[in-house]
Amino acid sequence: MPDIGIIGAGTAGLHLALLLQQAGVPTRIYTNQTAEQVASGPPQNSVSHHAPTIARENAMGVNFWPVDEYGYQVHYHHLNVPDGPPVFRGDFLRPSRVLDYRIYLPRLMAEYEERGGTIEQRSVEPADFEQLARRHDLIVVAAGKRSFAEYFGERPDVSPYAKPQRHLAVGFWDGVAQTEPRAVTMSISPGHGELLDLPITTFDGWASALLCENVPGGDLEVLMTQKESEDPEAYRRLTLEKLKEHHPTVHERIDESRFALMRPGDILQGAVRPVVREDYRTLTDGTVVLALGDAHATVDPVTGQGANSASFEAQVAADAIIEDGVVDERFAQKVALRRRERVDGLSTWVNTMIETPTPPHLQKLIGAMSQMRTLCDEFTENFSYPHRNGDLVATPERVDAAIARHTEIGHDPTDAKAH
Repeated sequence: MPDIGIIGAGTAGLHLALLLQQAGVPTRIYTNQTAEQVASGPPQNSVSHHAPTIARENAMGVNFWPVDEYGYQVHYHHLNVPDGPPVFRGDFLRPSRVLDYRIYLPRLMAEYEERGGTIEQRSVEPADFEQLARRHDLIVVAAGKRSFAEYFGERPDVSPYAKPQRHLAVGFWDGVAQTEPRAVTMSISPGHGELLDLPITTFDGWASALLCENVPGGDLEVLMTQKESEDPEAYRRLTLEKLKEHHPTVHERIDESRFALMRPGDILQGAVRPVVREDYRTLTDGTVVLALGDAHATVDPVTGQGANSASFEAQVAADAIIEDGVVDERFAQKVALRRRERVDGLSTWVNTMIETPTPPHLQKLIGAMSQMRTLCDEFTENFSYPHRNGDLVATPERVDAAIARHTEIGHDPTDAKAH
C-alpha cells in the first residue's frame, strides 16, 4: 500500500486519514495547530453536515453527535419584500446537524491518534513538497491557505468572480429561541443580503449561528466592516437593529435582554471569494500533489456546503487509493473525473445564489418555492446533493422545467406555508 502525507486537519484531511486508516493504508497528518489550540481558538465556521456526510461519519465510527439529539430536518425561508409570501417550509428526507468545529475537529484528531495515526505539528509550504515526497508516495493538500491556492492555480471556467460577492459575519448568539420543529431559517433581504440562522451545538449548549451574508455596498455590509471586538455592546445593538429591519422573522424570536455572543469573541468577520482550482500537480520526481477540500474548491458559505464537499472529496480520493494501490498521475486523473460533476455543480449553485443583482430565474424559483411545497422540499433535500441544485438553477429553462414538473405533480399552494 502507498504511504500518504496529508497536509491539513480539517474535514477533508481528517476524513481522508480516517477512511484510509480503516483500510490499513499508512498516513501522516501535518497541521500547524494542536487539537488544544483548535479547541481554544476562534470559531471556524457554521457549516451543516448533511445526511451523506453523517452517513460517512457513521461508517468511520466517528458520529459522536447523533441527529436524533443534535439534528434538524427543516428549512424555513422568508423573503423580506413588501406584500411578500409568508414563511415557507422545505423538509429533508434525513436530518442534518450543525456543531461547533472547536468541538468536532479536536475529537476527530484524538480518534485518529487513538487508532494509531500520527499528527505532526508543523507549518508546510509548497517549497516543502519535494522533501515530503521523499517520505510519502502521495502528498494531499487539504488546507486552504493562500500559498497552496497559488500553487494549484484556478479554473477560470468555474471561478467567475474576481472578488468576494458577500461580506460575512457569523456569530454564535444566545437569546434566539429555536423554531419548532428545530430548523435552519434562511431570510433574504433583496439587495442587502441573506441571513442563515442555524441551530448549532456549542461548548455551552444550543446557540443560533447567525451567518450574515451581506451584499457589498448594501445596508447590511456594516455587520462585517464594524469590528465587534472594538465595542461589543455597540455591535450587539447594531445587530439587533439590522435584524429587525432586514430579517424580522428571526428578530421576532430574540429575547433582547439575553441576546449576546455565547462567549466573548464568538464571531468571525471577513469575506470569501469562491474559486475552483486545478486538481493536482506533479513534482519533478513524478510524485502527485493532490488538492483536496479547501485547497481544491473554496465556496461561499451561503449554501453551507464546504465541509460536505470536503468529506465527499475525501471519500473519492480514499476509494481511488484503495482500489488502485498506485498513486500516479492516472490515479489523480481518476479522482479529478469522479469529483468534477459534484464540485462544478456546487460551484454553479453557489455562484448563482450570490450573483448581484439576483438573476430573474432565481427570483422566479424562490417565488415558486413559496407556493409549491414539493418544489421547496426538492430544493431543500438537494442540500445533501448540491450538484442537483446546480443543475436546477443553471439556466432559466431549467427553472421553468422544474416548476412545470411540480405543477404536474399537483399541489395545494397553502401547503408551503409554515404557519
